[in-house]
Amino acid sequence: MAVKEISIPDIGEFKDVPILEILVSQGDTVEKEQSLITLESDKATMEIPASDAGIVQTIQVNVGDKVSNGAVILTMEVTEGDTVQTSTPSEPAMPVQAVAPPPLNLAPASSPTASIMNEMRRPKNLPPPPVEPVKPQGYEKPYAGPAVRQLSRELGVDLLQVKGSGRNNRILKDDVRGFVKQVMTEGTAPSMAFTGSSGTGIPDIPEIDFTQFGEIETRPLSRIKKLSGAHLHRSWLNIPHVTQFDEADISELETFRKDLAAEAQKRDVKITLLTFLLKASAAALREFPDFNASLDSSKENLIVKKYCHIGVAVDTKNGLVVPVIRDVDKKGLFEIAANLGELSQKAREGKLSSAEMQGGCFTITSLGGIGGTAFTPVINAPEVAILGVSRSKMQPVYQAGEFVPRLMLPLSLSYDHRVIDGAAAVRFTQYLSFILSDVRRLLL
Repeated sequence: MAVKEISIPDIGEFKDVPILEILVSQGDTVEKEQSLITLESDKATMEIPASDAGIVQTIQVNVGDKVSNGAVILTMEVTEGDTVQTSTPSEPAMPVQAVAPPPLNLAPASSPTASIMNEMRRPKNLPPPPVEPVKPQGYEKPYAGPAVRQLSRELGVDLLQVKGSGRNNRILKDDVRGFVKQVMTEGTAPSMAFTGSSGTGIPDIPEIDFTQFGEIETRPLSRIKKLSGAHLHRSWLNIPHVTQFDEADISELETFRKDLAAEAQKRDVKITLLTFLLKASAAALREFPDFNASLDSSKENLIVKKYCHIGVAVDTKNGLVVPVIRDVDKKGLFEIAANLGELSQKAREGKLSSAEMQGGCFTITSLGGIGGTAFTPVINAPEVAILGVSRSKMQPVYQAGEFVPRLMLPLSLSYDHRVIDGAAAVRFTQYLSFILSDVRRLLL
C-alpha cells in the first residue's frame, strides 16, 4: 500500500468554494468514487469523490474552509489493485486507534466574521453548540452521492421516497435496492414518516386511533389494490386531469344489438354494449390520433401509436384489473366480443398474465351495470385519456318539433390537459356519439 494525497479535482471556474460537510473520518475505509466532502457553490452543492479506494489517514481541511482546484483535502493509504472490501452501510467501521483532535483555533475574534469562521472550524468530533430546533420542510433535496443517484436513475427510483440509513440520513446503495425489493414484493413504498411527508411535498394524513370512537376491524388490502392504488395515485399526482361529460343516443344501437343476439349465441359469444364501445372508440382514436399517444420521459415529445390496443377495466373480488384487447381497429364485433369474454373471465379467476395487461393505448371503464349518472375516471398512465360510461336511461329528446323518448348513454372522458385541450376533447366525444348513434357509420 502507498499513502496518497487526495486533492480537489478540476471543478471548473469555481474558486474559494466553502466546505459544507466532511463525509468521512480518520480511519474510514472508502471505495473508489465514494463521496468525501461536500462543497457549496453559489448555485448548487457538489460532492468530491475519492479517486482511489483505501483507508483515510489524515484529514487536511475543516468545515468552512475555502478550497479551489488542486487543494489537498486528505491523505489516504491506497490499496493496490482491486477496491478494498468495505463493511456494510448499516455496520460501524472497524475501530481505529484514537487520535487526538486537532487544536481549536480560538484566537480572539476581531470581528463578527472572524467569530463565525472560528465556529465553522470546530472539529467534527466535538459536540455542536446548541441550536434552535428546525421544523421539517415539506420538500428536501435527497441526500445521496453521485453513484447512488446513478443507481436510482437506472432502477427508476425516486430518491425522495427512499429513507437513508447512512450518517445524517444519507441514502446508500443498499437503501435504494431495499426500496425496490419492497415495492416488488409488497407493492408499496417504505414509510417516509421521518420526513413528515409522503415524498411528494404533500403532508401525510395524521394517524388516528379509531378505537377511541368505537369497535373497529382491520382488513389488509389485497395485493391488486395495493398495486393499482399506487399506480392511480401516481397518475393523479403527475397528470393534470380534466373530464368532459357528454351523451350518446344509442336507441338504434340497442335495437341492432338485440337483433344480433341469435347470431351471437350460435358463435357462443355475448354481444354487449361494451363491444360496440370498443369498436367505436377505435374509430375515434383513428380520427383523433393525439388520444392514441403518450408523452415521452422528457415531456417534450408525443409518441403517437400506429396500433390500437384498448384496455377494459374489470371489477373482480380482489380489485380492479385492466386486460387489454389488441388490434381492436382490425377486428369485427364478434371477434371483439369473444376476446372481451375470454379476458374478463380470466380476470375474475385471477389468471391474467402480465402481458395481457400491458400495451394499452386507451381505456374504457363502465359502471353502467351498477348505476350512476357520471363520474371522473383516473387516467391509466402512460395513456392520455380514459372513457367512463354510466347507466343509460330513457329520456325525452326534442326532435323535429316534438319530444320523443330516446335511450341516452352518459359519457365521461378524462384527458391529460398537457396533450389534449378542451376543444379536442369535445370533438372526440361528439364524434363518438355520432358513431354510436348509427353504427353503420363504422363502415364508412
